[in-house]
Amino acid sequence: MRAYYHARAREYDEWWLGVGLYADRRPPDWDDARDGLIAFLESLPPARTLDVACGTGFITQHLPGEVTGLDQSDAMIEIARERMPDRTFVVGDAFDLPFADKSFERVLASFFYCHLEEPDRLRFLSEARRVAPELLVVGTIGREGEAGARWDEHVLNDGSHWQVYKRVFEPELLAEELGGEVVYAAHRLLVVRA
Repeated sequence: MRAYYHARAREYDEWWLGVGLYADRRPPDWDDARDGLIAFLESLPPARTLDVACGTGFITQHLPGEVTGLDQSDAMIEIARERMPDRTFVVGDAFDLPFADKSFERVLASFFYCHLEEPDRLRFLSEARRVAPELLVVGTIGREGEAGARWDEHVLNDGSHWQVYKRVFEPELLAEELGGEVVYAAHRLLVVRA
């Protein structure tokens, strides 16, 4: 996974924007889905937030409060720092967060939790709860008949092929898994607070 996201850094925002190779893969309401999620995140009360697996900072830039972004890819972090030179970004491991206990008020994991298999899910949840009392997990709501967990083949602009583990969720089941509640669900995107 680390190598895949490192290789994808310069084209990552194309996924969010629904352009390039993603133009034909996005549902017609993708812009509304993305913008609705952004509006929800912008409406959160400001907090000291750790954005885990922040990537290029596309979502990080919309988080209110004092925000630190963390990603395992220095290429992703480089783009995030260019985008937001006034925010703090750290290259680090989500399974061994380089922060003291209770360093933050909130941890956000946007489209990261969906890539975790056992026992990595439990390792991440333990670390997230160690550094902050609140966790927000952003993910995708599964469609009827869609496999909840699977390995997808992703092709990058350079033509390279990657196998990527992906989960999609039923909102209430993810809330139960995390011991939290659904706080946003629209256009196939959801946010669970735990």
